[in-house]
Amino acid sequence: MLFTAGKNDIAVAMEPQLTPLIESLPSTVPFVGPETLERKRNRPFRARLGANENGFGPAPSVISAMRDAAPDVWKYCDPENFDLKAALAAHLAITSGAVAPGTIAPGNVVVGEGVDTLLGLTVRQYVREGTPVVTSLGAYPTFNFHVAGFGGRLVTVPYRNDHEDLDALLDAVRREKAPLVYFSNPDNPMGTWHEASKIEAFIAALPETTMLILDEAYGETAPASALPAIDISRPNVLRMRTFSKAYGLAGMRCGYAIGAASQITAFDKIRNHFGMNRMVQIAALAALEDQNYLREVVARIIAGRDRIAAIAAQNGLAAIPSATNFVTIDCGRDGAYAANILNGLIERDIFVRKPMAPVLDRCIRVSVGLDEELDLFEEKLAETLAALK
Repeated sequence: MLFTAGKNDIAVAMEPQLTPLIESLPSTVPFVGPETLERKRNRPFRARLGANENGFGPAPSVISAMRDAAPDVWKYCDPENFDLKAALAAHLAITSGAVAPGTIAPGNVVVGEGVDTLLGLTVRQYVREGTPVVTSLGAYPTFNFHVAGFGGRLVTVPYRNDHEDLDALLDAVRREKAPLVYFSNPDNPMGTWHEASKIEAFIAALPETTMLILDEAYGETAPASALPAIDISRPNVLRMRTFSKAYGLAGMRCGYAIGAASQITAFDKIRNHFGMNRMVQIAALAALEDQNYLREVVARIIAGRDRIAAIAAQNGLAAIPSATNFVTIDCGRDGAYAANILNGLIERDIFVRKPMAPVLDRCIRVSVGLDEELDLFEEKLAETLAALK
């Protein structure tokens, strides 16, 4: 750091200057991680039920593939993600109910460091300072983080009956002439979902100049009726999915987007071509191949959702029906009361989270976990509620 001063001047620090946009942003992150809370508390959580991770972990076949690949991590990854994109295209062509079967090709898929990174790359492509971007009030906050980081103007609409309001989103897009709209199906943080027919109607009604980011991170845990057939002929739809949830690879950071080849190609202009490390590519390939394990995990997730709903009911609370790997619990009062429940659980070593937007903030959100973790949640929720009476 250099200081310059004239004879009668006060010394002024001289240093590289951030852009006005970056200077204007708050020093915040979308989520406070459980590790941060553990450091503040100076002890670990006994049940990690707040980050929507898959506590059942990856398939044994995935772990074996990673172990076999470990000696080769001195090599860079394949910057084209060739094998993984080919495998994803083949998998989607079989399982997605594509509008034109067999038309999904590797050129319709881009791989990135989790859906979060792909969201940021998408915003970068379509948003300039002041550009209106439409989303729901209380929806996935990382998307908002990217919009703010590129100077976009966030336009939000409230949820309706704990669902993202497709009619209100469409109205906002038309009113603002927004080039970008985001929603997730199934939804985070509420766990609710729309049937495919409603999403297809929403897509058909969108202006051709508006890109829809349809976040399907929880697609594997949703009913098949919630997922529209993939139509890669539409250049204004990007479908995003991940290996973080049902496949149990959140720590590896691997997501992918599906869309028209012309839109997918644009990602190559700005993506980090060596962003996917070699081990991630191998783990994702192995996970995709082991669909039997995926089916087993989804069955365990469904059973876990039922267990959490039963725990809520026996404590006088109401679980909102969920198609994700978590359950959002209506605490029956206001946001302050829900926050007291959340803090009481954290004090008792149970990590959970809660929605923060008005109306939604009456809830807490509990991820499916191992049986022993749900046993602890059941015990400590009752203790917390008793202490609040």
